[in-house]
Amino acid sequence: MRTALSITRIIVGLLFIFSGLVKANDPLGLSYKMQEFFDLWGMMQFNKYTLVMSIVMNALEITAGVSLLIGWRIRFFSWLLLMMIIFFTFLTGYAYLSGKFKNCGCFGDCLPITPLVSFLKDVLLLLLIGFIFLKRNQIKQAFSERTSVIIIGLTTLFSFGLQWYTLTRLPILDCLPFKKGNNIPKAMLPPEGSRPDSFAILFVYEKGGKKYEFDAGNLPADLDTYKFVERTDKLVRKGNAEPPLKGFNLTGANGGDSAQVVLKLPYAILLFCEEMSKPVDSWKDEFAEVYAEATRKNIPAWLVTTQPASVPGAIRNTAFNNIPVFSCDYTAIRTAARTNPCLYLLQNGTVLGKWPRSKFEEAAAFIESLK
Repeated sequence: MRTALSITRIIVGLLFIFSGLVKANDPLGLSYKMQEFFDLWGMMQFNKYTLVMSIVMNALEITAGVSLLIGWRIRFFSWLLLMMIIFFTFLTGYAYLSGKFKNCGCFGDCLPITPLVSFLKDVLLLLLIGFIFLKRNQIKQAFSERTSVIIIGLTTLFSFGLQWYTLTRLPILDCLPFKKGNNIPKAMLPPEGSRPDSFAILFVYEKGGKKYEFDAGNLPADLDTYKFVERTDKLVRKGNAEPPLKGFNLTGANGGDSAQVVLKLPYAILLFCEEMSKPVDSWKDEFAEVYAEATRKNIPAWLVTTQPASVPGAIRNTAFNNIPVFSCDYTAIRTAARTNPCLYLLQNGTVLGKWPRSKFEEAAAFIESLK
């Protein structure tokens, strides 16, 4: 029994640490997933708290996993793990049964899993944690109290420090369609070998107050005695031809989409600003260097935002006050830019470089080095 308990502790502890680390690599991703749930439940007032909730939850997963491995304060953490897994099982069960989510975000964007797999995973974890909870009095602390406190303290600092780093300097492991080296036009196409949705054309007729559906090959011989109602397309097989990147449209002042034009240019610079709430003064000088260097290299640059009307006033007193502006769907911008703002250098639609606002000086130097 002790062996089974030890193995269970190791499995659960490592899984929670792994889950927390994967999401801590991109806490904004989990924050956006939480907003999907709140939007669906009509609880949008909680959306402004989702980033804090994401950061705390990721840190709790990592810390709880380490605490379970070393057996520190096991009574408290066994209760915490039980409450967390009950909550997670509810969420993944809802995601699966509602059919409204393709990915619950349990392992972030780096390891997307279906709601069914995620739900079954949580059911298994619920059983394992339930076993740990029942046998919690048999778990002994592996280290002295002082050593354990130091380990947990360092784990907590690391958990929050990692997330601060990724929030200010972009995820360490980029698993999104806009990652460096990816070709955006290719990401906008269905994957190779994928199959589209398959539909059957059905004709609806009425006779004697009842409605009947027929396909083109099985129309009744006495069709003239039926009254035609409508033609419908019925999904008979769900495909998997969804492109990794959807909704990437760059809409200019004339209302047209210029995405394909920009993606075919030898070089192009896109400055993604989801909205202009961040003070431009905190990054205007650094981007001014980028913009000046791009001008010297004859590289066109655009600012991409969800709120184009607010841009002129925000950049009025900057060296780039004449930069053209594109509007773009907020989901696409959130996928591209995990910092606000975020700078891209494209080469024929391929992401040659991407920088958070804290590294705009590096971007200017990189552009200067281009031949």
